[in-house]
Amino acid sequence: MRPILFVTSQLPALAQQRLEALTDVKVIQHASTHPISRPELLEAVSTADGLICVLSNKIDAEVVEAAGPQLRVISTISVGYDHIDLDALRRRGGISLGFTPNVLTDATADTTVLLALMAARRVKQALQTVAVGGGGFSLSTGLGSQFTAKTLGIVGLGRIGCATAARLLPFGISRVVYSGSQPRDDRAGPLNAQFVSFEELLRESDLVCICCPLNERTAGIFNRQAFAIMKPTAILVNTARGAIVNQDDLVEALDKGLIAHAALDVTVPEPLPGDHPLVGHPHCTILPHIGSATEETRNAMSNLAIDNALAGIKGQALKAKVDLD
Repeated sequence: MRPILFVTSQLPALAQQRLEALTDVKVIQHASTHPISRPELLEAVSTADGLICVLSNKIDAEVVEAAGPQLRVISTISVGYDHIDLDALRRRGGISLGFTPNVLTDATADTTVLLALMAARRVKQALQTVAVGGGGFSLSTGLGSQFTAKTLGIVGLGRIGCATAARLLPFGISRVVYSGSQPRDDRAGPLNAQFVSFEELLRESDLVCICCPLNERTAGIFNRQAFAIMKPTAILVNTARGAIVNQDDLVEALDKGLIAHAALDVTVPEPLPGDHPLVGHPHCTILPHIGSATEETRNAMSNLAIDNALAGIKGQALKAKVDLD
């Protein structure tokens, strides 16, 4: 009997073709772009030897406990894995966890720069003006700002943080600062980036880009206290995880003019309800989590996830494995 690989979502076209052509495993798939239901997920893991999941699937203790003894690998199509209960996997034992780092760096950095430019040049307001038949050249209305001689703050100088800074430097950025758990001299050197405290980064930066993972240390760090430190002309961009920002405090900060604009690719929840204060706020731009949404990147992520799942089912080393020890 062939081992069962359960996939919780429809994959991009090229990766989907590969998935459907697999012969060494039996593929069972929730072949939809709509989220899988909780009961379907719990039932699926009871018989699966391998599971390919996405960020919207909460793989908590209940799911791990529902998994049959044959489950050997969980492969998430994401670089982050805050949706997976690592402690539950450790308690269970015998289940490898694969993820998809590196392949989404360029696409996510591109989106970070896109949001920064949209915020700086007030693109949300410009599009709204055009939509109602307004606009036309004006010397004094619709004015944005540019990055010439400005300070860029990167929260989390990982691969995406470095790629973001490298893309923004040609816009005239004069200084790059970064914060994190420790200095990263190897990465900071080519960018001439300076390691500073989180508070100093907030105080000095004209553009703040959140590029760090979500964990106990970073959850909610952009709160009322953080916004009070920032420049009233500062732009905040988040392409990391929504829970890094306290959204209630962000609404208050935008209403009070504590910062100039927030540009978000990630929120809590996703999607935000249409009547959420941030959605219609004139100083907030929101994209529907498209950071890695290119044909090239999403197919690469999916193929790496397939590689990880097949390797785990066969008892082989995963190409990209989360260290659970």
